[in-house]
Amino acid sequence: MNARIEWVKSSCRLLTAIGAEYDESQPFAGLTIGTGIHLEPKTAALITTLARGGARVVATGNLNSTQQATVDYLLERGIHVIGGPTSDPVVHDANLRAVLAEKPDLILDNGGDLFARFLENPYEGMLGGTEETTSGRNRLNELRDQIDFPILVINDSPIKQFAENRHAVGQSVLESYLRITNRSTQGKRVVVFGYGACGEGVANNFRNAYAQVTVIDSDPVKRLEAHLDGFDVSDKADALRTADVVVTVTGFPSIVVRDDFALLKDDVVLMNAGHFPLEIDVDALKGLSSLTGITPAAPGLDTFLFDDGRRIHLAADGHMVNLGGPNPLGNSIESMDLGFALQSRCLELVARGGVGAESVVVPVPRAIDESVASAFLEVVR
Repeated sequence: MNARIEWVKSSCRLLTAIGAEYDESQPFAGLTIGTGIHLEPKTAALITTLARGGARVVATGNLNSTQQATVDYLLERGIHVIGGPTSDPVVHDANLRAVLAEKPDLILDNGGDLFARFLENPYEGMLGGTEETTSGRNRLNELRDQIDFPILVINDSPIKQFAENRHAVGQSVLESYLRITNRSTQGKRVVVFGYGACGEGVANNFRNAYAQVTVIDSDPVKRLEAHLDGFDVSDKADALRTADVVVTVTGFPSIVVRDDFALLKDDVVLMNAGHFPLEIDVDALKGLSSLTGITPAAPGLDTFLFDDGRRIHLAADGHMVNLGGPNPLGNSIESMDLGFALQSRCLELVARGGVGAESVVVPVPRAIDESVASAFLEVVR
């Protein structure tokens, strides 16, 4: 695994250049950065880059995505890592609170987990930080009246939207379907819930793999966009009745719920590509009175058996599918290099006092978008 991490780091050309700059500039000297993030090879590249900038980094993983080899790699390099791989929300909560017990000056959040818990028990000295995801932005928007420090939302950068969400998420979700199920896409009826940048990418990648794709979105404007992009926009119930594959990628909970499971046909595959494992109501699925058993179908895939003979296959237990199953790879290295360059520059801006409390849950500043875009175009020439 160390060889893979080194391969990823060497392929992150923006982070490599930023790390070399940070060796001299030390923008995080004397500061602690706390993070709860998917601990896998690409985040190891980000964390070690921040450490090169003088930061003491305290990190824990996310539910069901932490890779032990990455934890070991970081520990060997002096990074304070709390906990290891877990799918237990209670353990995960304790790990997040242990990160906050270190009283980080900056937070690099993923889903709003750390900021939300900080607001429950605030301490002095919090400078602010970043939030990676749509799910986290939605969560923190509801708390913004309680926040008096800057939080820059990486996912609201146009670079993050097109490079990672549209291109890389779509690609990695398709790759994960192929890797976990080993099934074809040609002619399959695929239903995609959500037509933000991630959903657009998922829908396009499955269509390019010759699937018949239906898009479901609660926003009529997004449904119109999907229609004009050439996708079917049928009624939810009608789409579910004929689906071979269902992908949720909305950033919101309770998308496929108890009443929906009765509509699904035999042999359907359910996958979630949203950040939190809440878009498919897995507890409701497991609690159905018609359920007769659950059996492993393949690594990362379970089959739910029902008394009417139907089988429903669930990938990664409803967790983020592109970081689940055997040999999870996540999004492409280049897309994450761009996103993590945005992270580094935004954290640097907050650390230097370049933004104030008025910048609560706001997009990446345009100047950072432009500098990261220019740097990437320079290194790929």
